[in-house]
Amino acid sequence: MHSVRKRRSNASHRTQQISTPSGLKENVLQKKRQWFHFDLWFCLTLQNWVLDFGRPIVMIILPLEWFPLNKPSAGDYFHMAYNVITPFLMLKLIERSPSALPRSTVYLSIITFVMGASIHLVGDSINHRLILSGYQLHLSVRENPIIKDLKPASLIDSFELLYYYDEQLGHLMWYIPFFIILFIYFTGCFTEVQEQKKMPVSGWLLLGPSALYYWYLVTEGQITELFLLTFLAMVAMVIYQQCKGLSPDSNGLFLFCSFSVTVLLVALWVGYLWNDPVLRNKYPGLIYVPEPWSYYTLHIKNDD
Repeated sequence: MHSVRKRRSNASHRTQQISTPSGLKENVLQKKRQWFHFDLWFCLTLQNWVLDFGRPIVMIILPLEWFPLNKPSAGDYFHMAYNVITPFLMLKLIERSPSALPRSTVYLSIITFVMGASIHLVGDSINHRLILSGYQLHLSVRENPIIKDLKPASLIDSFELLYYYDEQLGHLMWYIPFFIILFIYFTGCFTEVQEQKKMPVSGWLLLGPSALYYWYLVTEGQITELFLLTFLAMVAMVIYQQCKGLSPDSNGLFLFCSFSVTVLLVALWVGYLWNDPVLRNKYPGLIYVPEPWSYYTLHIKNDD
């Protein structure tokens, strides 16, 4: 009888040795996946500011002699780095989602994102060289002084095609998958645990730079409708999940607050330039949201 009890005790001890470490490891991994991902949000915000917003600035600051007009510029190399780093960070963000997400949709979105950003790389590179030659962003292609006198006139059609690839097709193939991925990730950021609903101080400090970048993305990319649709879908998801007793965790709260502040910034931007006649002519239509670089060439560069 004593030997039977001893065998049972040894078997129970071996079971604890086998199961306990793996169980602890799984709990630790689950906690890491659900806690605030400051490293990813910080890297994503930093590289957005440096590699996306900083592209045209570095082209203006660095001497033209360093990067001849027939060679890639510093901004082009920034864009190349952005096209690699951003999809990598977004895939890592999806990996840390506490919920299972549709992988096929994520993969197709990442592939389309890279293709659209690459199309934009070529168009934007040529577009900024035109700016150095006197091209004015607040005017349409045919109204620009350096374009309208081109001979033969069919060259103007080629520049309009370039503008279409740069500002329309490239932006759509770039930004639609970008917001799809963020929304897919957001759908998995809901929990019942109260501790996971609190955003840390690091998240609140990162909120301003993140929202300000999204403002630049929305205004310069001319994707106001796409952004508003994504934001309304996020609001609808929050209402739907709250009916089930769930609320956004710290990562979902950070993303939702960033978009909320972005809406406010876009509204202030539009209100500030509401009565600008030149920009009104450049951006007709129901939704009037001027581009920051058009404002720069109209009101800042011309005053220098």
